[in-house]
Amino acid sequence: MSKISKDEVEKVAQLARLELTEAEKDAFGRQLSAILAYVETLNTYDTTGVEPTATVLGEVNVFREDAVLPSLPVDRALANAPEQADGFFVVPKILEDR
Repeated sequence: MSKISKDEVEKVAQLARLELTEAEKDAFGRQLSAILAYVETLNTYDTTGVEPTATVLGEVNVFREDAVLPSLPVDRALANAPEQADGFFVVPKILEDR
């Protein structure tokens, strides 16, 4: 059984920008280890000759037709905007100049 280390849990939490308590790190470590152990059971099945599939239903394309439809008027879209200018939403700058 694969055991997820505390360091690995902390790395995943950092990538997800999550702050976890020590108890949460332990709990997530156990849960992730259990998930990996379950997935490892799939290696016990012989899949020789089985083609990879994206769906088992045989559906090919379930997208709708791309049709031009009326959209929300600008004044209604901006009605509840905390800040707007020249018909656009104003949002805080999050990237610094390079």
